Amino acid sequence: MAKDTKAEQPPYFNINPDKALAALEDPVSTDGFADIAKACAAGRDDLSSRGMNEEGRKQLRLFSTWEITKYLIPVAQAHFRRVLKQNPELPQGTSETTGGAKWFTLDEVLRLRAHFATGGSKAKEYQPYRPEELPAKMVAVANFKGGVGKTSTAAHLAMSAALDGYKVLVLDLDSQGSMTSIFGGQVEDEWGTVFPLLARHYGEHLRTENQKRLDRGEPPLPLDDTLSEALDITADSLIKPTHWPNIDLIGAQLNLYWAEFQIPVWRMQARGWKLWDALTESLEADGVLDKYDLVFIDTPPALGYLTINGLAASDILLVPLGASFLEFDSTGRFFDMLHSTFASIEEGENIAARALGRAELAFEWDAVRAVVTRYDGAQQAELAGLMQAYLGRTLSPHRQDFTALIGQAGEQVSGIYEADYRDFNRETYVRGRETFDATYAAFKELLLGVWRRDELQQERSDG
Repeated sequence: MAKDTKAEQPPYFNINPDKALAALEDPVSTDGFADIAKACAAGRDDLSSRGMNEEGRKQLRLFSTWEITKYLIPVAQAHFRRVLKQNPELPQGTSETTGGAKWFTLDEVLRLRAHFATGGSKAKEYQPYRPEELPAKMVAVANFKGGVGKTSTAAHLAMSAALDGYKVLVLDLDSQGSMTSIFGGQVEDEWGTVFPLLARHYGEHLRTENQKRLDRGEPPLPLDDTLSEALDITADSLIKPTHWPNIDLIGAQLNLYWAEFQIPVWRMQARGWKLWDALTESLEADGVLDKYDLVFIDTPPALGYLTINGLAASDILLVPLGASFLEFDSTGRFFDMLHSTFASIEEGENIAARALGRAELAFEWDAVRAVVTRYDGAQQAELAGLMQAYLGRTLSPHRQDFTALIGQAGEQVSGIYEADYRDFNRETYVRGRETFDATYAAFKELLLGVWRRDELQQERSDG
């Protein structure tokens, strides 16, 4: 029997040009991009609305007694129910059926956690460790390669920390606004982003310099309408609540990208302006770091001015990457660019500092960790082991597995912890969230070590 050679050929052979032409649409003009953008916007609105309530806002799901006692408050279910019965003033939860399981809002869970922390066993951790009189820790999640799970990692860590009892602020520095969408934020223009904080910092610098210029008899530099308006804006007016009771957000949208063009213009006008301090000093001046426990910063997938601000502000840097050669190679180049960028800033500043006898600038981070995401142990174990051998402690030994829950959460524009386990089954849910719980555990161990080091240093300085 003769072989069918055509069936064995790859699909790119014997494509008919006339059929290909018949399937081809007309050439795309500039207006065609607008049409595609509108279609994407309509689809995005449709998808994002599926997780919203009747008022058009995202609403966090409820938590069952089983889930609370397993993941949130370390008590037995029987003891939990007994405490509720003995304290009718505490949240009692709601039930969908008479005698059915009780369900609680996260705000109610936080109140219950505080009650157990007051009268419960001292051997159990009802409230997470947090040294008093120390500012919030700022955590930047960054890598200039897209698709490595940067925003997903930042979002899930923020949610994990909130479930653990921390008060969290999320800063979205990425003009794509993916983090903003996850938390249901709505930002009209750049004036609802971090942009006015950066502009205010420059405006304050310019105002100080202009006074010096006037004292020297020189004409002042212009303070335009944008800077004048920014001088009256504080972080409090930009911070918005989310559907999580203990997560707030400064969101992002497309116009934030113009900061990448505006910041170098300001820098050219005033060489003495320390643009890398703009975000840190603005948040400190507005008391933001005293109001929160953790600030998670989602950076753009590029080493631009916004990313530099986020990295310079951060105490802890997390760099997600996949266990592949290309991502390992790209991440190495990212760290090389970080070194070049911040070493260049230090060198430029310290030439003047040494001449004037001032303290030299030295950037420092409490901890830096690379984190393997979307891990497939069956396919990537050898490469992950090689990466670990080369990076040592810089690479977190925990690998975040890819699970089916990731796909479902992505379809609903939500996080894993926002998924209701009844949409799967309890066993699937338990297995699915294990990798994210482990990711948070690795981060929390890092965080607590950093905080404890600061606490001991403060005690020694006070003593």
